[in-house]
Amino acid sequence: MDHKSFLKSGHTPTLLAAFLYFDLAFMVWVLLGPLGVQISKDLDLTHAQKGLMVATPVLAGALLRLVMGVMVDHLKPKLAGSIGQVIVMAALAFAWWFGVHSYEQTLVLGLFLGVAGASFAAALPLASRWYPAEHQGKAMGIAGAGNSGTALAALFAPALAAAFGWNNVFGLALIPLAAVFVFYLFAAKDAPECPAPKPLSDYFKILRDKDAWWFMFFYSVTFGGFVGLATSLTIYFNTQYGLDAQMAGFFTAACVFAGSLVRPLGGALADRVGGVKSLSVVYVAAALFLGIVSFGLPQAWMALAVFMLAMLSLGMGNGAVFQLVPQRFRKEIGVMTGLVGMAGGIGGFTLASSLGYSKQLTGSYQAGFLIFAALSLLALVGLTGVKTRWRTTWGAAHLTTAKI
Repeated sequence: MDHKSFLKSGHTPTLLAAFLYFDLAFMVWVLLGPLGVQISKDLDLTHAQKGLMVATPVLAGALLRLVMGVMVDHLKPKLAGSIGQVIVMAALAFAWWFGVHSYEQTLVLGLFLGVAGASFAAALPLASRWYPAEHQGKAMGIAGAGNSGTALAALFAPALAAAFGWNNVFGLALIPLAAVFVFYLFAAKDAPECPAPKPLSDYFKILRDKDAWWFMFFYSVTFGGFVGLATSLTIYFNTQYGLDAQMAGFFTAACVFAGSLVRPLGGALADRVGGVKSLSVVYVAAALFLGIVSFGLPQAWMALAVFMLAMLSLGMGNGAVFQLVPQRFRKEIGVMTGLVGMAGGIGGFTLASSLGYSKQLTGSYQAGFLIFAALSLLALVGLTGVKTRWRTTWGAAHLTTAKI
């Protein structure tokens, strides 16, 4: 890997600002998951309510990613990201000051936390537009490693809730958010290569391209599995193995760190061997590990080990998908990031909510895990069907320096 070439080819302060913005936004996006044990105890929630509570920010973030993607192409990434950060900080301040006292209020807060999830559609184009094709995997992987923010939530939120009360965690989260916002305003810059704004109707013409739908499906599995597990595992370890909220949070953080930290490696590996090869291995591994864990392993440490392997696979897959997307849709990267990110969030909502309903209706989480394992295998079949066409059209060697 040519590190000097990579550093010279883009804008490092913007890449760092995009990473930090993404990291802290993801931290608050999934905040209800790590706090779920304490919140559900105080509000006396059912398994299905717990599942829907942690899934609501994921779905809201999914849908708002499309809105953010359009904003990015109209307002440019930096301004769109700034607006999103202000909305999230205002929502957290309101929740902290007035308190959250009912299940319905957690859902309303979840809708606003979805704006943090939409950061994906601003942070990645902000970084991506500075880098050439041969470095897209690395650049998008580093910016996308902001997924690690979900681990920060799992690591610190339960302990802070035990010390100060879970409602005060919303206020404490404002401190790092404000610091990163100030840095973002000074460090981030829009790339010179920003497409001119187009009529809104033009953005949705991209849905006529079947490759857009394939990328949406592929990411709904890799990122959907990642964020679905990130939001659900604290409750899962508490319910399935009786771990207290803090220990369940530590277990979750280990899983999420595994999936987050390998995202840049997934992008770099895809740069080297091609995104299609990387994704093929990812889908097989994810299906295998989710299938194993669905049977309810006898010890929590066994489940932790398998979940970490599953998250490693999914994290690598996230990096691989976004090695491919900028090659195919460079001029439409803003709206495509929104569309693909939306699909990823919907995948996460599907997993998180299905786990809650599976436990509520059958007394076991198995059905929820097996549904997602089946989706991983279906994605492998789809990838196998399109890879030859991709490698002989837009991914052909005479059209791009990147490996497909």
